[in-house]
Amino acid sequence: MRTRPTLSWTPTDDLRPGSTDPEPVADALRTGGVLVLSGAGLSTESGIPDYRGEGGSLRRHTPMTYQEFTTSVHARRRYWARSHLGWRTFGRARPNAGHRAVAAFAQRGLLSAVITQNVDGLHQAAGSKDVVELHGSLNRVVCLSCGAFSTRRELAWRLEEANVGFDPGTAQLNPDGDADLTDVQVGDFTVMPCSECGGILKPDVVFFGENVPLNRVERCHELVDAATSLLVLGSSLTVMSGLRFVRQAAQAGKPVMIINRDPTRGDRHAAARIALPLGATLAALADGLNIPIDGQTTD
Repeated sequence: MRTRPTLSWTPTDDLRPGSTDPEPVADALRTGGVLVLSGAGLSTESGIPDYRGEGGSLRRHTPMTYQEFTTSVHARRRYWARSHLGWRTFGRARPNAGHRAVAAFAQRGLLSAVITQNVDGLHQAAGSKDVVELHGSLNRVVCLSCGAFSTRRELAWRLEEANVGFDPGTAQLNPDGDADLTDVQVGDFTVMPCSECGGILKPDVVFFGENVPLNRVERCHELVDAATSLLVLGSSLTVMSGLRFVRQAAQAGKPVMIINRDPTRGDRHAAARIALPLGATLAALADGLNIPIDGQTTD
């Protein structure tokens, strides 16, 4: 069964205010075995907006749902036109200090693994190795008929050739890699079929209303079981796909720490929520632990 997308969550008055002291996170890192769960807020400093924060994309539009994508030719044309334009920017995004700090923690053996709700591949680009992409990756494309995979870069070349002169101008980028375009701007954009069987191509990401693959969920449950603590970075935890791991960790008595400026749906399960900017906070934590990032040494 596919679930209806959860697009919003309203904080309640009984939530504790956020802290500005990241020391609980430093203590957990010193202990080791920390499992990271990251969300869109970690990538905002790389130029990719989040969904629900100030200026988040959900204030402007509703993301594509699986049902709409699979049943509507018009929806697929709109999605691929917007996504093709967005890829020109999204594909050039680079890891920020937060991604690099996470990779540095992992290289020092302080992390057990990373679970990311993001589809941008920036953890891996920063050097993180053991990463579970909970919602998939925009770097891959899958055929819904034959199951063949191809690279997003290859599809971008095909779309460029089929849509010579497509240039609707500048548009705002969304966290899922597409850009805001009107139907007039989309026009008669040509969508490419699978080069193997002619079937429908879909980015290898979990759309709103689509289930995360069961084996991926089970792997994440195993990682929570094996971790000593859970560190949430830049996620509102509005959707159950991430919140369930926070609940699992808390029920098992494992400390949950959240670095997110705004309240989250997981705050009541957390030992601490640190309301500070992610990049600067993670870089400061690395510096305090004498862990170099960006290839530079610390004193």
